[in-house]
Amino acid sequence: MPRGPVNGLVAPTLLADVLRGSRAGSVVRLEIVSRPSRRLRIVEYEIRAIGVARVGGGRGVGAEREAETSNQVSGGQLGNVVMAREISGPVTFTTAGRGVPAYLQDPSRWPLAGEWDALTAGAHRARPDDSGDAVPPYVPRDQDQLIRARLRHAAQTGGLVLVVGDSTAGKTRACFEALRTELPEYRVAAPTAGPDLVTVVEVIARTATRCAVWLDDLESYLGAGGLEPGLLAEFGRLRIPVLATMRHQQFDIFTTPGDTERAGTEHTRSALTGARVLRQLDTVEIDRLWSTGELQRAGEADDDRIADALTHHGPYGLAEYLAAGPALLQEWHRATRPGGHPRAAALIAAAVDLTRTGLTPPYTLCLLTEAHEPYLTAAGGPLLRPESLDTALAWASRRRHGATSMLVPTQDPDAWGVFDYLTDHTDTPIPDTTWHTALQHTTDADNLTIIGIHAHKAAPGIAETSYRQAVEAGHTRAMFNLAHLLHQAGRGEEAEGFYRRAIEAGHTDAMYNLGHLLTDAGRGEEAEAFYRRAIEAGHTEAMFNLAHLLQQAGRGEEAEGFYCRAVEAGHTGAMVSLALLLKRTGRGEEAEGFYRRAVEAGHTGAMFNLGNLLKRTGRGEEAEGFYRRAVEAGDTDAMFNLALLLADAGRGEEAEGFYRRAIEAGHTDAMVNLGNLLLQAGRGEEAEGFYRRAIEAGHTDAMVNLGHLLADAGREEEAEGFYRQAVEAGDTGAMFNLALLLAEAGGEREAEVFYQRAEEAGDSAGLDQ
Repeated sequence: MPRGPVNGLVAPTLLADVLRGSRAGSVVRLEIVSRPSRRLRIVEYEIRAIGVARVGGGRGVGAEREAETSNQVSGGQLGNVVMAREISGPVTFTTAGRGVPAYLQDPSRWPLAGEWDALTAGAHRARPDDSGDAVPPYVPRDQDQLIRARLRHAAQTGGLVLVVGDSTAGKTRACFEALRTELPEYRVAAPTAGPDLVTVVEVIARTATRCAVWLDDLESYLGAGGLEPGLLAEFGRLRIPVLATMRHQQFDIFTTPGDTERAGTEHTRSALTGARVLRQLDTVEIDRLWSTGELQRAGEADDDRIADALTHHGPYGLAEYLAAGPALLQEWHRATRPGGHPRAAALIAAAVDLTRTGLTPPYTLCLLTEAHEPYLTAAGGPLLRPESLDTALAWASRRRHGATSMLVPTQDPDAWGVFDYLTDHTDTPIPDTTWHTALQHTTDADNLTIIGIHAHKAAPGIAETSYRQAVEAGHTRAMFNLAHLLHQAGRGEEAEGFYRRAIEAGHTDAMYNLGHLLTDAGRGEEAEAFYRRAIEAGHTEAMFNLAHLLQQAGRGEEAEGFYCRAVEAGHTGAMVSLALLLKRTGRGEEAEGFYRRAVEAGHTGAMFNLGNLLKRTGRGEEAEGFYRRAVEAGDTDAMFNLALLLADAGRGEEAEGFYRRAIEAGHTDAMVNLGNLLLQAGRGEEAEGFYRRAIEAGHTDAMVNLGHLLADAGREEEAEGFYRQAVEAGDTGAMFNLALLLAEAGGEREAEVFYQRAEEAGDSAGLDQ
């Protein structure tokens, strides 16, 4: 029985070789390993060869002919293959339960980058010129050099270049021009969905064709069965350059909703497999609004459309103006008025909000008809005298400015998409009826999970329902996201159950999050076990959290080891925490080294902490430099500490400026210290104002200091009041000062009481008088 690993699809020649040597009725088993996804399990296929039969003729004739050989593949994902004894001609395979389109299996049918078309790549149409060309001349963007440099690097080493921006910001066009300029001889593979992407990588690996992969709207490819961390690593191994775009709105959905905050840090963990991919990427941002340099370059273009955009774009970016985004948005909003197109506006609103729920387009006319009624009713219903459905659909789907329409036609003549600019520029709450409509019109577990992600913050009840429906279908990410939703809602026991189910299905982030939940519940030993399991699966955050847990438990040496592992994996927060641990154990020189590494990675807290360390070791000039860097990053404590440093160095005017900046940011101690600085400079009235502001914020030292100032100014009655406030707050110095004030005013008996209280509290100042 032949056995052997096969990379990706089973090559027809391999199957032919196996079948050719098989006897009738034999069973041939092939082990197929899908390398791009790096799955650990091996899929087995049983091929039953029904052989060659001799068919007898009449006596003496001796005629022979071959019967058809039917070979059935079972137990795997290739489906059924019927073939003759030797394979000739094209053979279509079935992968992951889907038919693989023929063009995906043949790289020679993929376009060359240098001959590709911008509209085919996904760039938005503009108003056609006199020749009918809907693609204006390209105006170089500020980020072009960065995009192209990264693409060249990806062509050498493999990897994914991601460009993020708003709808119609020009990101797709910038990427298209980069690909056409830098890799004109590369074939362009543009799969339509995640599973197709896996097939594309397998075909590239098998054929060794020089290809670039194009992923416009990356969110369509992320997640289980598509672009996962293992497949991302395969791009590097095979040196495949990948160029992708993503709208800010979608990027935020993958990296924000469904996250769990890590204890003690500002970072979060995502519920999505796709987010694990995004966290590995250094994105390039394309701004919606064009810079001065970009506008100057646009002015040099010889194109009436660009000249018109320069004149009229106003608060919009040139690319969005050229794509007619603002014009269509305004026309849609105006259509609701009486005498306008209220039903069309409601149809568009329904399509926009269905997209915002996460329900995958296209949408049938039946669905839009159902979903639009609440919008029409809310706008005024019959009072608006709405047009007929046919008239509304014709108006909503009519192309404007030669660019696009609000409802976008699809391959299905009875189904519609929506212009994504309208979706990205709508932020009104989605009605409950639309959420429920979205849930009622899908049973796909992936789509239900995405709806849950969209609803996670906006409509938690909808999110829970959506996740639960997906969980019933066995969807692992839905288990994790539902657990996280319950965790956030304080329903820890339920959350734990779903985390455990996700863990059983192999979800690494669930191991990490369950560790976090158990830590918060005081179940440290159990938490440690799950953190260790996540670490075995390569989870860097789990290394960090386990180190923190061990440090809190007094197991410093073990904690240091896990901090070091997290540092080796590039975890910036671990660098800072390790430095703190080393500093506390007297290893300041080592601590400084890790602080410096974190500073190089841009960690603001490390800049501040390194400044403190340098100041304590008498290196004030160096400390000042790091404090200033932290101040530039907006660190309020760094403003205060820098002011202290400058004040100690006699640079009062500079210190005052930083104290004031810290005060504007709400730093209460800065109010007191600025008061002290002003008082020393003879500006008592200003000092009093800042002391009073600090007192309003509950600062006890400010009560004592203001009492001093008032007493020195002869305002003893006011001073006494502030001293008494400080005494009530437990300030022993205030007890002694109040006693002095009372004694000078003739209240020796009460003064003696406060002297006694101060002495009992450990303030010996009274004994020195």
